[in-house]
Amino acid sequence: MAEKYLTPEGKKQLEEKLQYLKTVKRPEVVKKIGIAREYGDLSENAEYDAAKDEQALLEIQIAEIEDTLLNAIIIKKGSIDTSKVSIGTKVKVHDIEFDEDVTYTIIGSDESDPKNGIISNVSPVGSALLGHKVGDVVNVTTPNGEIQFKILSISV
Repeated sequence: MAEKYLTPEGKKQLEEKLQYLKTVKRPEVVKKIGIAREYGDLSENAEYDAAKDEQALLEIQIAEIEDTLLNAIIIKKGSIDTSKVSIGTKVKVHDIEFDEDVTYTIIGSDESDPKNGIISNVSPVGSALLGHKVGDVVNVTTPNGEIQFKILSISV
């Protein structure tokens, strides 16, 4: 299993989501199961089956969040090395083909938001940039073909 990375903000959001799922969603699902039981024969009770399926999915989601929180590496800005691209850095690159500058923040997959330039360390661009330094030209293989970036700056 790949290592998971979270920012302190991402960790806080996951903790809040977990709290919501346990204190609000779980009781709602239990209530649905109770109501569906009152409809009678459980062997032919679609509402009961649906509620039990919802409960199973909810418990899987809770377990996954708990596992992520337990095992994730928290990215602390003060400990990030900006001499090379690493998880938690903001990287300004020059797209050689399109002759434009683009800035990416590289974080863990649980918090990525590619439309806003926040990419995962396991994405094609993120993984290709990792470990490179300012001035390096990096070839990235993407589903849409090869891209060449020149690293202009690295910051937090």
